[in-house]
Amino acid sequence: MDGDHISFDDKVSRRGALIGTGAFGAAFALAARPIQAQTTIVTPPDGLTAGVVSVKTKDGKEMNAYRAMPASGTGFGTILVTQEIFGVHAHIADICRRFAKVGYYAIAPDLYFREGDATKVDDVQTLIKDFVAKTPDDQVMGDFDSTAAFAKAEGKADLSKLGITGFCWGGRIVWLYDAHNPAIKAAVAWYGPLGSRGPAKNPPDVVKELHGPVLGLYGGADSGIPQDAVEKMREALKASGNPAAAKSEIHVYPDTPHAFNADYRPSYRKEAAEDGWKRCLAWFKANGVT
Repeated sequence: MDGDHISFDDKVSRRGALIGTGAFGAAFALAARPIQAQTTIVTPPDGLTAGVVSVKTKDGKEMNAYRAMPASGTGFGTILVTQEIFGVHAHIADICRRFAKVGYYAIAPDLYFREGDATKVDDVQTLIKDFVAKTPDDQVMGDFDSTAAFAKAEGKADLSKLGITGFCWGGRIVWLYDAHNPAIKAAVAWYGPLGSRGPAKNPPDVVKELHGPVLGLYGGADSGIPQDAVEKMREALKASGNPAAAKSEIHVYPDTPHAFNADYRPSYRKEAAEDGWKRCLAWFKANGVT
């Protein structure tokens, strides 16, 4: 995303939907497998206001974000959408439009923008070295704060109904941002790593700080996120003494791989993805994000 007036979808169509998803360590390696040429699901923008917007960050920079909302109305429940390791690509934009189609204001900031355009990189090790390693969690938290402020300033989003969701790399960020922002009412983390980022905080470290209950959606055959890590996370949530953590849930789809919602990759599992989407919408609705 280069800041000109070409739409996000036009830019993506020219380079193709090249990108996949990943996680830290072993899961990143799994993500490097071949992917499909383009997204299976394409949500049309009919009836929506959708496209790239510019968000001013706390350090005074301009950050692109993909934003979608109904073309008419106001007071929309607001969903912050967190990218995969490969940035804000066609699939992430489509997720925003899917939320907008059911009445939400959804926005996905380009959290790697200071380092360049991650959607042009398909080498996982390069992404880890040149993007992930150079994008500290504190910076991500601040960029999401700026994104929420932008949504409020547009006058269409209702920040009293604020949720966050994300996938893989972004799934981990979902747990952390829920703990960071007291305004979060609910969160949905899709196969987000539960550890393995060295000295940085990881989801089990923040369960006592969660503000909104989190729904975790994980694959039982995800070799990058072992089931013992999932069980330890469940135990940490129960033992935290935090009401939001106690209300949180983790759902595991048996025999399902990592990135099962990524409809542009061979890892896509239609049944699990569709069920996960239903659970995601129901979770937000049940917890005041509607």
